[in-house]
Amino acid sequence: MMKRRNFLKWSSMMGALASLPGVPLAAGTITTPPPPAGDRAYWVSLMYRMASPILKNMSKGELKKNFPVEYSPSWDNRDNNVAYLEALGRLTAGITPWLALPDDATKEGAMRKELREQLLQSLRHSVDPASPDYLLWRTGGQPLVDAAFLVHGFLRAPQAIWEPLDSQTKERFVTELKSMRRMKTFSNNWVLFVAMVETFLYSIGEDHLMDRIDDAIAKTDSWYKGDGMYGDGPAFHYDYYNGYVIQPMYLDVLKVLAAKDTAKQQQYAIALKRMQRYGAILERQISPEGTYPIVGRSSTYRAGAFQPLAQLALNRELPAEITPAQVRCALTAVMKRQFEFKGTFSREGFLSLGVVGHQPEVADSYSNSGSMYLASLALLPLGLPATDPFWSAPYADWSMKRAWSGGDIVRDHAIRE
Repeated sequence: MMKRRNFLKWSSMMGALASLPGVPLAAGTITTPPPPAGDRAYWVSLMYRMASPILKNMSKGELKKNFPVEYSPSWDNRDNNVAYLEALGRLTAGITPWLALPDDATKEGAMRKELREQLLQSLRHSVDPASPDYLLWRTGGQPLVDAAFLVHGFLRAPQAIWEPLDSQTKERFVTELKSMRRMKTFSNNWVLFVAMVETFLYSIGEDHLMDRIDDAIAKTDSWYKGDGMYGDGPAFHYDYYNGYVIQPMYLDVLKVLAAKDTAKQQQYAIALKRMQRYGAILERQISPEGTYPIVGRSSTYRAGAFQPLAQLALNRELPAEITPAQVRCALTAVMKRQFEFKGTFSREGFLSLGVVGHQPEVADSYSNSGSMYLASLALLPLGLPATDPFWSAPYADWSMKRAWSGGDIVRDHAIRE
C-alpha cells in the first residue's frame, strides 16, 4: 500500500510540473500528443498576444505613449525612437501571411480581421507627419533595417496589406522608402535591406535602383560558404543571421525578380535548394525537449531564428525528408518553452529582452523591446489555411525527438550546390 501511495504521489507531482511553463518533464516521461487543431489555436493565440499590444495602441496613435520600451543595458545611444519602427516593421513581416487569409465567421477569423484593420490604421499613422506615432524614418541607419522588414511584409501579402492603403499613405511610404538611398552600399547582411526596399519599389512599378539590387545579389552569392550557409560578409559568423535576415530576404528578392526576368530563375532555384538544406539543419537543431543551441548575436530574437523553416513550410517547399507535421510539432515545442516562460512578456503585455524569460544582460547593444518582434517570423505558417496538412496532419515527432528515443532518423548529408 505504501508503495502505491508513493507512486500516486509522485505521479501527481510530475503532472503538476508538466503544467508549469519552462519546467521540462523527466527523461522518458510519456505525454499525450496534442490534437492538431490545438496547435493552430495555440499559434493564433500567441500571434494575437504578440501583436495586439502593438497594433491596438498604434492604430489609435498611442504606441509611443503606451509602449514602455526597455533598452539593452549596453545600449549604444542611438536615437531611442528606433524602437517603434522596429516593432511595427518586424511584426508586419511575420503577421501578414496570416492576415491575408479570407475572412470567416470563426473566433480566429474575428481576431484576424481585428488585427488586419489595426495594422492598416497603424501603417497610416507610421508615415503621417501629423500623427503622434509618425515613425523615425530619416535619422541614422537603423530605419533601413526595419523598413526592409516592413516591405517584406508587403511583399508577402500585397493584396491584403499594401493595396487597401489610401493613395496618400502609399505616396508617403514611397517617399520614406526612397529616403533610405541616403545610405551607401554595405559589406554585410545590410546589403539585403537595401535590396528589399528597392525590390518592393520595383514590385509596385515605382522607379527603383536595380544596381543596388544587383549589388546585393552578387555579394550575397559570393559569400556562400557551402552546405546551405552564407557568410555575413566575407567572414562566416556562427549565429542565426542566415535565419533572421540572409536566406529569407535573398530568396524573396530573387523570387520577385524571377517572376519577370528568366535569367534570375536559375539563381532562385539554387538559393531555394540552399535554404531547404539550411531548413533541414535548423529542424535538427531542435532538441527532444523543444530547446535549441543559443549561439551568436541577436539571440533575443528567440524563435525568429527559425524563419527559413517557417517560410519553407508556408510556401510548401520543405525538403523531402521533412514533413509539415514534424515542423509544426517542433516549432510548437520551441514556442511553448520560450513564450510560456515567466517574464517573456512584460506586465504590460509587450515582449521583453531575453531568450528564455527576461534576460536583459544577453541583449546586444542595439537591442530594445521593439527588436524582439522579429520573433513573429516563426509564425509564418499561420498563412496556411487550417485544412492544410501542416495543420491537419496528426502529431509527428521531429528528427531529434525520434533519434533520442531510439526511433528511425533520416541520414544527414551535405549539399554541393
